[in-house]
Amino acid sequence: MKKLSYLFLLSILASQCTPSKDSKSGLKFSISFTKEMSDQAQDGRLMLLLATNDKAEPRNQINFVLSTQLAFGVDVDGMKPGDDIIVDESAFGFPLKSINDIPAGDYYVQALINRYETYSLKNGKTVKLPPDQGEGQHWNSKPGNFYSKPVKINVDPTKAESIKIVMDQKIEPIKEPEDTKYVKHIKIQSQKLTEFWGKPTFLGAHVLLPEGFDEHPDAHYPLMIYHGHFPSDFGGFATEPPDSKMDTTDYSERFHIYGYKKFEKQEAYNFYKQWTGKNFPRFLVIEIQHATPYYDDSYAVNSANQGPYGDAIMYELLPEIEKKFRGIGQGWARFTYGGSTGGWEALAAQMFYPDEFNGCFAACPDPIDFRAYCLVDIYKDKNAYFYDSEFKKLARPSHRDYLGQIQASMEENNHYELVLGTHSRSGEQWDIWEATFSPQGDDGYPKPLINKLTGDIDKSVAEYWKENYDLRYILERDWKTLGPKLEGKIHIYCGDMDNYYLNDAVYKMEDFLKKTKNPFYKGEVDYGDRAEHCWNGDHDNPNYVSRLRYNTMYLPKILKRISESAPKGADVKSWRY
Repeated sequence: MKKLSYLFLLSILASQCTPSKDSKSGLKFSISFTKEMSDQAQDGRLMLLLATNDKAEPRNQINFVLSTQLAFGVDVDGMKPGDDIIVDESAFGFPLKSINDIPAGDYYVQALINRYETYSLKNGKTVKLPPDQGEGQHWNSKPGNFYSKPVKINVDPTKAESIKIVMDQKIEPIKEPEDTKYVKHIKIQSQKLTEFWGKPTFLGAHVLLPEGFDEHPDAHYPLMIYHGHFPSDFGGFATEPPDSKMDTTDYSERFHIYGYKKFEKQEAYNFYKQWTGKNFPRFLVIEIQHATPYYDDSYAVNSANQGPYGDAIMYELLPEIEKKFRGIGQGWARFTYGGSTGGWEALAAQMFYPDEFNGCFAACPDPIDFRAYCLVDIYKDKNAYFYDSEFKKLARPSHRDYLGQIQASMEENNHYELVLGTHSRSGEQWDIWEATFSPQGDDGYPKPLINKLTGDIDKSVAEYWKENYDLRYILERDWKTLGPKLEGKIHIYCGDMDNYYLNDAVYKMEDFLKKTKNPFYKGEVDYGDRAEHCWNGDHDNPNYVSRLRYNTMYLPKILKRISESAPKGADVKSWRY
């Protein structure tokens, strides 16, 4: 039985990489694209998408929670215009594993190809990856991807038929944001990243200028870096209030309230009024654009698979911003903050460049102790999908609400990603952790920590993660030299009902920090009672409010830190007008 199971897994793995040849029986879908899309052969991930409703196109109804519709995927290499690629029972699917499992009925059916480019890396490896096209690595909205219009079709897996789908649509390019009085945009070609990827690679940022920037040409400003997911423009800042007649019937599933879009616009306008107020401190605030071929941002660290993004941001992008917009340009006047991915990045940037920043404010950070990689201890657990047990098979959850209701398991999360892309190319959460934290494999792609099909953990990869990116472990290992540079700089916040169980790693980090000596860390770790993902230290307002106030809520602590730590003779006045 073990041998048969192993052979079955090998057949599934093979089907992830190679589309099936035309089968003689059973349900199948024949997918092609027209010459109008391109006359060139295409590499990429070809996806078949089905939905039981037309609330949105099928491509916009695929996720890992209970509301997901159906997706099936295959890798294609050299797909030419007019070529028919067959998607049949061998294609890996989510949440149903095979098209043979689809219940008979009417479906809205769509196909899409996430197009790859070939990268000849500095180390001689060659990989095929989906470059970001300004959309923040979203396969279903990536400019240039081909897709078909949804068609309502009766699908019956018991019938031997071939359903033809033609991709004759292309997602349009995204318009670049325009400069305004307060928000400027900067883009540079990074020499470090260009060398790594073997083709021109750019970094960008949206810069929020302080009130009075032009009127005070001799002023130089502290810099606040707001880390987070790919920003299309500077978020949460608007010089006009929302229209009083704006529709408020929209419903936020996340926050369970109506009219949230108008609320967001009002908060953005409120921030503008604060920002331009007479007594508001004058800072530069930036949001960085550093999407990679693997994700909507790089995690702001140097990585074997994504390249030296940490150094490129620190030593290429930030100096350019500070030069152009009169930043003070010294470590005592730089601060980092953010939530979730941005929370991890804020803490990592502070740790890996301890002299270059004067404080981090990390909200709901991604796992900062891999003994709590969500609900997995990557060092002790054998399998990420199921708890260790001799007889009982109990799935590990991956997502919950504040009452503990489960929406997805670890296995489901990863199988969802596997449909979207092999070799860590899904553009989703578990894959980017591997692309960031893992060593590079012999094939040039990230070496997996977790076997996507079975959930088994590679302990050699876990050890690499530990030594290079386990933030709690690194702090404990290097506290003798790091501690004196980080005293008073670490601030961490997390809800104790974080949807992704990220609070477990924060508990472990806190246990270490409370025991630090020579020096004591002198920072802050705080928790929100029953608060879900992205609680950021605000005990007075719910998440849906405080998540919109990152750019103001840490300012009192930043100002206090500056007053306590700025070196003698530092410029602490020119920006306080």
